[in-house]
Amino acid sequence: MSSVRQMHNIALIGFMGTGKSSVGRLLADHLHFNFLDTDELIESRTKKSVSDIFAGEGEAAFRQYEQQLVIELATRKRTVMSTGGGLGANEANLSSLKEHALVVCLWASPEKIWERVRSQTHRPLLKEADPLAKIRQLLTTREPYYKQADVLLNTELRSLKEVAAQVIHQFHLARSQRR
Repeated sequence: MSSVRQMHNIALIGFMGTGKSSVGRLLADHLHFNFLDTDELIESRTKKSVSDIFAGEGEAAFRQYEQQLVIELATRKRTVMSTGGGLGANEANLSSLKEHALVVCLWASPEKIWERVRSQTHRPLLKEADPLAKIRQLLTTREPYYKQADVLLNTELRSLKEVAAQVIHQFHLARSQRR
């Protein structure tokens, strides 16, 4: 990583159900940035849903698609990136994102996450007998990576607009300190 970071972008990382896509769209609208959802882009390129990739090719293949995409993102400017929940749980991905983006981790308790995602059928990692236990296990595994974000924001008691306002504040603050 270079000694002076160039913060042209905002990268939202964190577990599923923490609000990354919704907050990301609000941020992009407010800042007049492009919005990019990594899962949606992978689906568009592969012509397969994330669930189908997991089922047909496996999680490792999906993580490879993510890593390839992260490399491409380094050339982006004025983009808000909403990443898949596991993308930020990879040291190389985090390092790459930090080269050009303020990395913000949105988080919530396992119970709140389960409450938010339990009716969604497109979550391949939750196709388990005990999805709440799986959420807890994945959060424990990913937490050391998520904690490396520049900013950590709890989304449980904040509206999407409040979360977006906080991210915007942190982005402007970080950029002003880099000058």
